[in-house]
Amino acid sequence: MTEPRFLLLPDVAAELNVSESQVYHMVRSGELPAIKIGGRGQWRVERARLEQYIEQKYAETADWVARNPLNAAEERD
Repeated sequence: MTEPRFLLLPDVAAELNVSESQVYHMVRSGELPAIKIGGRGQWRVERARLEQYIEQKYAETADWVARNPLNAAEERD
């Protein structure tokens, strides 16, 4: 069985292990690309865009870690 191309916001929230309201905010702010479809304007996130978002967050986190190394006291813990 193939995975759907587009995900509902609750599905995205489950994938990221965050609340639906967090995903809604990410979509509304433009942080996570999404489209509105149908007469009621329901949000959908393309699976490929979600994967790109996740990869972007890995890169941002790696950059943050590189710029904020643990100090000696934290390394002992």
